[in-house]
Amino acid sequence: MSEPLSLHARMRQATTALNSLPVPDTDAATHSERMMLELQQEMDSSGGAITFARFMELALYAPGLGYYSAGSQKFGAEGDFVTAPEISPLFSRCVAHQIQQVLLALEGGAIMEVGAGSGVMAADILAELERLECLPEHYFILELSADLRERQLLALRDKAPQLLDRVQWLDSLPQTPFRGVVVANELLDALPVHRFRVGSHCVDELYVTCSKDGFCWERGKISSKAVAERLEKIAPQLPYGYQSEIGLAAEQWLHTVGAVLERGLVLLIDYGFPEHEYYHPQRDSGTVMCHYRHRAHPDPLILPGLQDITAHVNFTAVAEMALDAGMDLYGYTTQAWFLLANGLEQAMQSISDEPRVQLELSRQIKMLTLPEEMGELFKVIAVGKGLAGVPLNGFMLRDLRGKL
Repeated sequence: MSEPLSLHARMRQATTALNSLPVPDTDAATHSERMMLELQQEMDSSGGAITFARFMELALYAPGLGYYSAGSQKFGAEGDFVTAPEISPLFSRCVAHQIQQVLLALEGGAIMEVGAGSGVMAADILAELERLECLPEHYFILELSADLRERQLLALRDKAPQLLDRVQWLDSLPQTPFRGVVVANELLDALPVHRFRVGSHCVDELYVTCSKDGFCWERGKISSKAVAERLEKIAPQLPYGYQSEIGLAAEQWLHTVGAVLERGLVLLIDYGFPEHEYYHPQRDSGTVMCHYRHRAHPDPLILPGLQDITAHVNFTAVAEMALDAGMDLYGYTTQAWFLLANGLEQAMQSISDEPRVQLELSRQIKMLTLPEEMGELFKVIAVGKGLAGVPLNGFMLRDLRGKL
């Protein structure tokens, strides 16, 4: 086995190409070098290269080493990125109003948040549902990271201590039929994707291997029947040199959720496009992006274990998988229209009339709703079972299902 290139050597290369990412401190560098060794061992045991989906899975979720399973700060001003619940409590209040409508229609039920991040959204949703006198029977949090579980517990103790007895952490999806609302904010974008490139005579899958200069790309044969079948559908109309992703893991995850959902709603909030926009000819470099200390850049092969790796969501594929899993498609819209339809402006007025507070809330609302911020790129899709007669409030202003 060859020795992995030191992180500092890789960072010197990366700073030249990526306009000076912050250099990790000694502890972080040591951690990333351990992650690099783990990845290289995986490559050696797999014949020298692994699919990008496997690389992304290990870099994000390898026990004790992956980005989401290690202990570094990820969310908020001190982390690598800020999500909508950290931007403003108004976001979670609006989500709570949509949840309230469904719980009332079901005459009760539970909430299950998958990948609860900092725990801020869980605390704010519970607090708002308490105010609305519509608390769930249970608030389950499906979270595999012990570090994040601890942070979620601290957030709930700080913001909603009186509701902690309703919260229960899960290691996996429930084994019994679930009735209620499943909610996930920025989950699907962090699930592994396969990468491909259109060649002159065929389509290659992109693998990751290790050279004397560090991790690099290698073209190879398609890794599975599922990837091949998807490429047969999307690749014929793509030009030579086109590179993009296939998010099979996100779709398969939704299929498992559909298997345990007895009746209720699955509410997914993430950034992405319908398929015809996802594979637009001008989007020829794909959608993979990385986040490190509030810098976004496109190189997923550096800083393993220290940076987030994401890919935009193909919402057409998500909707098709939901239907295949026996669920119905109830709505699809932008984050801006969803929040406005769930009382964003009214929620702002209800917090305080103080001009200083209103000014800050106005700033937060702009970040959540303006097209150049999160308003258009982020979408909300709702699928589920047994709610055909319930027009969901969040999609009443503008339902974009026809664009899928």
